[in-house]
Amino acid sequence: MTTKVIRIDGSDTDTAHLRAAAEVVDAGGLVVFPTETVYGIACRARGDALARLDDVKGRSADKHYTLHIGRNDDYQTYVPRTDRRIENLVRRAWPGPLTLVFSLHPVELSRQRSRIGDDAFETLYKNGSIGIRCPEHPAAAMLLQLASGPVVAPSANRAGGEPATEADQALAQLGDQVDLILDGGPCKYKQSSTVARVGRHGVEVLREGVYSRMDLLAMANVTVLFVCTGNTCRSAMAEGLFRAQLAKKLGCGVDELEQKGYKVVSAGIMDMAGVPASNGAVTACRLKGVDITGHRSRHLTQSLVEASDVIYAMTWDHCEQVRLLSPDARTKCSLLAGDVEIPDPVGQPQECFDRCADLIQNAITARIGELDI
Repeated sequence: MTTKVIRIDGSDTDTAHLRAAAEVVDAGGLVVFPTETVYGIACRARGDALARLDDVKGRSADKHYTLHIGRNDDYQTYVPRTDRRIENLVRRAWPGPLTLVFSLHPVELSRQRSRIGDDAFETLYKNGSIGIRCPEHPAAAMLLQLASGPVVAPSANRAGGEPATEADQALAQLGDQVDLILDGGPCKYKQSSTVARVGRHGVEVLREGVYSRMDLLAMANVTVLFVCTGNTCRSAMAEGLFRAQLAKKLGCGVDELEQKGYKVVSAGIMDMAGVPASNGAVTACRLKGVDITGHRSRHLTQSLVEASDVIYAMTWDHCEQVRLLSPDARTKCSLLAGDVEIPDPVGQPQECFDRCADLIQNAITARIGELDI
């Protein structure tokens, strides 16, 4: 068999070439294609095609391959439930040079077997998890979208060989053992994707690549913002009380929250930066076992709004101020206490601060139950 090599360059003729390549994959053939990291071998997740892929790669049949998808939200077909950190990572890192290993609950695994069939399930899932990659290269994305079934795509090299970063390197290693090579020129990064396991434990890097561990932690980070008027009473208490409840739910210390992927902040619509929490707020929180003496107020800014994933305001006016800074925040900003405004205790006796803290704590308990954490 003589392997056909087709040059793709982003021109209008690429669509026809990629459609033909997808047909080869659907028929059980092997197609080498470019990604932004290294060249891969596209193979349908089906027994006969995989046996041939194992032979070409020189790998044993018990090895599992990574699923490749053409659109980032396609992963939801294979991973029915994720938390907000994983959703952030998917949204910010895909398409891109990152392979994610998702862990599934046994009940979810059983449902996935029924949903996609035994053949594909045995190919894609291993030890209760599945590896998925969504490449950035436009030709790779289109090829994967055009293929009719799930596609795996290991690097285009023999086991133990260097991954190919140019089509000629793939041809030299694989010779005529593949059906088609799509030559898209040299790969952008010329190194393998980062591989990370994600789940309740957070983000664990399994293989270093284009992204560093710090890159992934930053992309997975969930920021929760509380907003009031001066950021010395209500939102300051909310920040402290939320941190305490979130740490308890995650089974970690308050100072470990950011390592777990959660950042909790607060701000005020008035420009009052650097002011400590009021004595009444400090006392009310202390009665609940929470120390906010280190709090310093900050001014609400557009950049802070846009960097936040969830925003809770104390009144409708605070919500409106948030939305004026960033219209896109409309979908992520709401009142902390449902449809009830939390009144400002400033200038009131301590019992008013205590009642305010009770309202905030009860609202936080409900909100944490709603979040995918």
